[in-house]
Amino acid sequence: MKSEAIIAAIDAGGTSFKCALVRGDGELVSTWRIPTTTPQETLEACAAGFRRECHTNNLELTALGIASFGPVDIDPASPTYGTITGTAKPGWHGAQIGPTLAEALQIPFYLDTDVNAALAAELRWGAAQGFSNAAYMTVGTGIGVGLCLNDALIGRPTHPEFGHIRIARHDEDRAFQGTCALHGDCLEGLASARAFEARWGNPTRVPRDHAAWNIEAFYLAQACTNLYLMTRLDRIVIGGGLLQADHLYAKIVDQFDHLMGEYLPMNGAGLVTAPELGEHAGVLGGAVTALKALS
Repeated sequence: MKSEAIIAAIDAGGTSFKCALVRGDGELVSTWRIPTTTPQETLEACAAGFRRECHTNNLELTALGIASFGPVDIDPASPTYGTITGTAKPGWHGAQIGPTLAEALQIPFYLDTDVNAALAAELRWGAAQGFSNAAYMTVGTGIGVGLCLNDALIGRPTHPEFGHIRIARHDEDRAFQGTCALHGDCLEGLASARAFEARWGNPTRVPRDHAAWNIEAFYLAQACTNLYLMTRLDRIVIGGGLLQADHLYAKIVDQFDHLMGEYLPMNGAGLVTAPELGEHAGVLGGAVTALKALS
């Protein structure tokens, strides 16, 4: 797709919808956020924002690309493509994100999970460029993983739910029951931002030398170890709100190397990294989702 393409891109999250006008070469023309309230209110505000920004910048939209929270139907052949199929977000079960916005803007839509889309953006423009086997893990309210093997996202026509794998407990964290409503102490139940806050409070107020960070790193390193041993990845990009505490990366790398025990030549420093696209990974992922479909 030529760089003249203008994509209406959305990073649809449970707290806010980040919107952007994106050129085909990845240039962000403008960005803004819409609070996630009811589906009708949120989607109407998104559509109005795109109309406003197109008018302001004298641009015409080519397509809509969405990186969405889930579970969400990502199968283009499905009659419910672009629809939230199940979520803890009140009122959003069955919300037709893609179809509603496509009709409002009169353009085609292309949608993927937030982690798949963020991975696609990092593969094209960010920290995973040049690699055929990579993963993107987001650690926020929940934990999600997008996984690319041999240049193809896995799980089609569904998507992985890696956040609910089982992991070993840290010796200093055996009393905590976990926050996952279904599984208790799965990866998400022990290591998500929600789980962190349930034990130790706001992460921005937890000192860097607090034991909480070692426990968190132990769980995320297990996730990285499982991903690497199963798929022999070249790169694992970890983003999300909890990783705003950037000192956590070094702890994950140290724990990964300890858990691997020199079994294979990969070291954590060569595998685990932060997103190069930072807070824009999701919305640029929405753009890439559309651009790949149009190319």
